[in-house]
Amino acid sequence: MTIPEAQAALLAAFQACADWDAKYQRLIAMGRELPAMPEELRTEANKIKGCQSQVWMFPETREGRVYFHADSDGLIVKGIVALLVGVYNGQTHADILAEPLTIIESLELSRYLTP
Repeated sequence: MTIPEAQAALLAAFQACADWDAKYQRLIAMGRELPAMPEELRTEANKIKGCQSQVWMFPETREGRVYFHADSDGLIVKGIVALLVGVYNGQTHADILAEPLTIIESLELSRYLTP
């Protein structure tokens, strides 16, 4: 699946939600479905700076494609991390750099979440 296709599929899934409570529940569920990040990757070097919640991301390249190990200690933030992983996992470096991330804005998440 391409990055635009992944974003479109996620957008469709969220548009099926009746209201913002349902969207938050979907985000939380996505976070819970995120594969466990190996403990040895939860290091200071893999921690995202400037986030109120703790977030760790570790990219791994295999056969020219990027795969992410990620985690957060915040339920909603972990869901957002799962969104990002869902869009970018298995993509090439070039595709990741070429395709803008539109899902956060399309879902209007920035209106309801702190920076």
